[in-house]
Amino acid sequence: MRILLVEDDPLLGDGIRAGLRQQGFQVDWVQDGEAAQRELRAQPYAATVLDLGLPRMDGIDVLRSVRRVGVDFPILVLTARDAVPDRVRGLDMGADDYVVKPVDLQELGARLRALVRRSHGRPRERLEAHDVVLDPASRMVYLAGVPVTLSSREFDLLHVLMLNAGRVLSREQIEQHLYSWGQEVESNAVEVHVHRLRSKLGSDMIRTVRGIGYVLPGKPAAAS
Repeated sequence: MRILLVEDDPLLGDGIRAGLRQQGFQVDWVQDGEAAQRELRAQPYAATVLDLGLPRMDGIDVLRSVRRVGVDFPILVLTARDAVPDRVRGLDMGADDYVVKPVDLQELGARLRALVRRSHGRPRERLEAHDVVLDPASRMVYLAGVPVTLSSREFDLLHVLMLNAGRVLSREQIEQHLYSWGQEVESNAVEVHVHRLRSKLGSDMIRTVRGIGYVLPGKPAAAS
């Protein structure tokens, strides 16, 4: 799951990035409002963690501008501004959640997962498709109740396909979800991950749409 972190404090930003990466997030990090606005308009992130007190452009102005042009993925405001009017303004400008610093990184990860699944119409944490259950919090996958060992990339690919069940994703779209800045992507990486998932979960789990991409057929129900 690829997210954008917008935080101008180098020490805090580095800590948040490291903590979210440990939870399986792919994190791109920018440190000023103009860079945030540019990236949010250009990249299809799963979610964003946005500070408000930013150089070059205030976070509220970033939020307002990207919502105005149709950026609709979840934005979580993480800020030291704890006054009620500031919270109300942030939410009214289009924030999906508002968290006051300091925040526990496990809680931050849980809030991001909740925002992402709600944005895809999935009210519960676990996802289910066919005989496969995926738990984003524990990063565990079960086939007919039996745990299946997946690599980090295989898990992330299955996660994005299950979130977008019934929707065909191109190789380029999948790469944008799986890889953050600076990570080398082999030309056949997605194909290799798909092949390995099929060998572990069944050949019918993921369908190839010739010339377009891949799809997990049907719409999964949320597991209890």
